Amino acid sequence: MSMFASTFRWLQRKRYQYEVTFSLYMLTPTEKFIFNSFLFLFFSMIIIAMTLYLPQHITFLTNRAWFYYNGDESAKSALTSASPVIEAVAKETIAKAVAVGVGKEL
Repeated sequence: MSMFASTFRWLQRKRYQYEVTFSLYMLTPTEKFIFNSFLFLFFSMIIIAMTLYLPQHITFLTNRAWFYYNGDESAKSALTSASPVIEAVAKETIAKAVAVGVGKEL
């Protein structure tokens, strides 16, 4: 058997498996055409959407994961510069709470 004949036979077998799997052998040729057209359009739209939007979405997810793992540099610098202010406010609040709470029992 030649290479062409074996390839042709393999393609025929795959077509037969496709028709039997989706029960297309019971349909008329027009119904088969309509079904195959919808299937082709569906997979075409999926492939187009993947080529257009998947790279951008993967980049977005990678950036989000990087942010969750490392944090934001501006947030770290803001936190370190605000630490003395936060500490002073916390001490002042604790002092006021102690002054108000003196002599009161829980």
